[in-house]
Amino acid sequence: MDSYNEDFYRDDTPMDYYSDYDDDAADDYFDDTDRILSRRPQQNFTILKESDIRQRQDEDINRVATVLSISEVSASILLRHYNWSVSKVHDAWFADEDSVRKAVGLLEQPVVQCPNDEELTCGICFENYARAKIEMASCGHPYCISCWAGYIGTSINDGPGCLMLRCPDPTCDTAVGQDIINIVASDEDKRKYGHYLLRSYIEDNKKSKWCPAPGCEYAVTFDAGSGNYDVSCLCSYCFCWNCTEEAHRPVDCGTVAKWILKNSAESENMNWILANSKPCPKCKRPIEKNQGCMHITCTPPCKFEFCWLCLGAWSDHGERTGGFYACNRYESAKQEGVYDDSEKRRDMAKNSLERYTHYYERWASNQSSRQKALDDLHQMQTVHVSHCRVVMFIHPFSLKFHIVACM
Repeated sequence: MDSYNEDFYRDDTPMDYYSDYDDDAADDYFDDTDRILSRRPQQNFTILKESDIRQRQDEDINRVATVLSISEVSASILLRHYNWSVSKVHDAWFADEDSVRKAVGLLEQPVVQCPNDEELTCGICFENYARAKIEMASCGHPYCISCWAGYIGTSINDGPGCLMLRCPDPTCDTAVGQDIINIVASDEDKRKYGHYLLRSYIEDNKKSKWCPAPGCEYAVTFDAGSGNYDVSCLCSYCFCWNCTEEAHRPVDCGTVAKWILKNSAESENMNWILANSKPCPKCKRPIEKNQGCMHITCTPPCKFEFCWLCLGAWSDHGERTGGFYACNRYESAKQEGVYDDSEKRRDMAKNSLERYTHYYERWASNQSSRQKALDDLHQMQTVHVSHCRVVMFIHPFSLKFHIVACM
């Protein structure tokens, strides 16, 4: 028996944990999955990572450069001017090339012919430099590398406006392309410029947006037509393409905007004050009565004493007016209709507050449940899946099914 156990534990034959895996069953599973997915509505959006955005941007630049027979730098300037619309660039260029060049700042020939001297004078600092230390845009105005670096660095630090950079000469509208920036700018300025250029491809394009979730770096392209504006990002955040708020179908965007405004505005605070407080008859400061009798004393420096029911001076009250817990003056005045308007306003405010609280509690509860589900999904993706794969040796496609089921 001992030798049998030793042979069992000494067996060096590798264990095949997937030996019972049925390929035919897997094919049936995937066929069923394909049929289920085919019955789902086709999504009309595409999630783009940073690499996808750069690829699409480069493809558009290459396409324009090839069709128009211009450099990629000039093609990039044209696309930025026309909000990265390839069709608009083509239409405008073939309709009137000269006007497009003038509007964008692309010159066929330089306006300044520099002599073939070994030294040139910088147009900003007016110092003489060797020709190797002078750079020029397509207009031909010469500037030293140091002045170019300061001019470009200041423009980049000012924000995305650097994408429409022009020649430093105040009388020249020639565009400054990325070729000059790559030569004279610092590494940090190059990184910022590239970041602005990448973001402009999404922000200037009407068919694309950034995911509004905090910290998310994915972009979304949307094809309208289905009437469904719900978008589900790879970060698990679902939002409405039309208003960029959280997905709210079937509620329309206008109603959601009113709800958000109501939550953020001071209207509900005023409703609460109106429904649960009364103004001091002397200083008009709102006072909340949460316990005690009808004898109210306002806070310093007012210190006015009055009746909570009729708001009359307490010096006019006593046992003959009902004592501390009643007010005959209020009852008689109420029968005569003296307090009708104020009571109606208070009742309306109280009903409005109760209605708002009713819906807000349910909305907040749904938000809490949704956040809990997202936390559970994140834990499933980061903790449980790895545990099942490593410890329990579950096949990867089964784990993928569990993740999809949790979403």
